[in-house]
Amino acid sequence: MIAIFLNGGFASVTERGAGECVLFLHGYLSNKESFYYQIDFLAKNGYRVIAPDMPAFGQSSQIVTAWAVGDYARWLRDFMTAKGLDGCNVVAHSFGARVIFKLLAENQELVKKLIITGGAGLVKPRSPAYMRRIKWYRRVKKLFPRYAEKHFGSEEYRTLSPLMKESYKLIVNEDLRGCAAKVSAPTLLIYGKNDTVTPPTEEGEIFHSLIAGSRLEIIEGGHFCFSENSERFNELLLEFLRE
Repeated sequence: MIAIFLNGGFASVTERGAGECVLFLHGYLSNKESFYYQIDFLAKNGYRVIAPDMPAFGQSSQIVTAWAVGDYARWLRDFMTAKGLDGCNVVAHSFGARVIFKLLAENQELVKKLIITGGAGLVKPRSPAYMRRIKWYRRVKKLFPRYAEKHFGSEEYRTLSPLMKESYKLIVNEDLRGCAAKVSAPTLLIYGKNDTVTPPTEEGEIFHSLIAGSRLEIIEGGHFCFSENSERFNELLLEFLRE
């Protein structure tokens, strides 16, 4: 593990192997270690693997203002420049897919091949029940803010600091369909059949329809299918990189 100083902070980075580069982008509240099986596998198969902890995650610096997807995309552009990664391959999970979609909307030349797993980035229509819950939350928050923070929102959201909650809201409320539709790199989408966070029949199918020439593979596993079903995932990954 190494640290790279960038824009006043530092990023913790795992770098292994030699050869053609593959950059890994982790999911939200996750870190570079989530790709343990892929890092080891590709390093042994002739690839240079680079996996950073993005700001506020893992062992990298914390953020001091609420970052939106665009802020992470700008950070990633600076990181890739600092590491000389223009034209590399990218594997992005969940939130990592949001970041790379945003970056590629204006920088198509940065990526040679793109592999998305459990990719997020869609804002779905709000159901009437959801909207009623939001209205109720806002009323309760005015009277009992501490109670509201403890009992409303997802379990993931409730674990966040106030600053990270603001960042989270900026991130999940940005729809990235338009950015995904601009992707021109050869793209492989791999989703877990039992993924309830980014279901393959929703996110997977939609991104597949948006990204011209993309291929969608649905394998056993959930949102972390690349870890739960690493052998099959790695097989598809290596085959795609070598095409």
